[in-house]
Amino acid sequence: MKDPIRRRTFLKSSAFTLLPFIAPLPAPPAKERTSAEKQPVNFLLEGEIRTVQQYADKLAEICRREAIEPDRYGEGGCVAALESHFEAVTGKEKAIFMPSGTMANQLAAKVLSGQNTKIFVHESSHMYRDEADAAQSLHARRLIPIGKEKPWFSLDDLKAAIGYHHEQEYIPSLTGAVVIEIPTRRSDNTMMPFDEYKKVCTYCRENNIPVHLDGARIYQAAAWSGVPISEYAALADTVYISLYKYLGASAGAILCGKKEVIGQMPLLIKRHGGSQYRNWTNAAMALHEADGYMERLINARKKGEALIAMLNTLPQMKINSWPDATNTYRMELSGIDKKAFQKALAAQGISAGQTIFSLNVSVLHRDNNELFHAFKDAIKGAAL
Repeated sequence: MKDPIRRRTFLKSSAFTLLPFIAPLPAPPAKERTSAEKQPVNFLLEGEIRTVQQYADKLAEICRREAIEPDRYGEGGCVAALESHFEAVTGKEKAIFMPSGTMANQLAAKVLSGQNTKIFVHESSHMYRDEADAAQSLHARRLIPIGKEKPWFSLDDLKAAIGYHHEQEYIPSLTGAVVIEIPTRRSDNTMMPFDEYKKVCTYCRENNIPVHLDGARIYQAAAWSGVPISEYAALADTVYISLYKYLGASAGAILCGKKEVIGQMPLLIKRHGGSQYRNWTNAAMALHEADGYMERLINARKKGEALIAMLNTLPQMKINSWPDATNTYRMELSGIDKKAFQKALAAQGISAGQTIFSLNVSVLHRDNNELFHAFKDAIKGAAL
């Protein structure tokens, strides 16, 4: 599985001829770095962890390769190139840069639901738990949670909830939209099985219920399920993808859908205070990282799972997956001082948790034998 766009040019002639652009810079003199500085690896998050200096250095590296054309209020430049990239990735007619995933989720649900106020969401979803009741307070939408204490909701859960509210309301209103998060962060990045997702989306389409896919981490779902992002996106009316969780940007999101839906977004972004003069620092980074990212992530999964098999030979460590999991594994440590273990790994440029083991592309930075011995030495030094 590969991204449909292999390489793209940041800078082409545009209408913004009066705007300055970031020209390629001369390479700075090389300096000696430790192995840890050259090859940081983390088993904590979905993507690589960069310091402020590392982020600036990476942007400078991109500039040395090809000039970066800035945008103006999200139009033109590398922002437009990024939007084109994700139109190809998702197969959707139009994509738009958003300042945050919360805004992408909220505005998608607002537009899709039209005059209908009920929106069904997973009880553990980001939209229900982590968006400060924005749907209710800003958009006059009623979020109805389903699938409580489950890693994902089923079609039966959705049908039961819709039927219950239709029967119990004196003047029943139509369902405005269904929002599906794949994978679900609060469920340790567990994903709704694709077959179930397809059933839900098919039912919604047959009943004229729009579907928004919170695909903040959809790359993880695609890499672990084997289902291309375009197939997930094809079943939903809109899809949001995060730019900072694993594509290197410091912030930002992409929302994709039909032209008539995405065409309403610029005005709504402005009204809600999300129209920023320049977005190129995030767009350029994400565009650079997105090139070939899916292929790297699949390789990271294969390499990471081979590493897990090696680590599971250590008696003090056990790493296990579970049904419908993606890049997050459960880790058990025994007979060691866990904080000392983490500190010993950190000294070697390796970030690790105490109960969760997450795979991402940073595992590609080092040889598995090197990583295995780093863990083995850290366990030995932290023995109780």
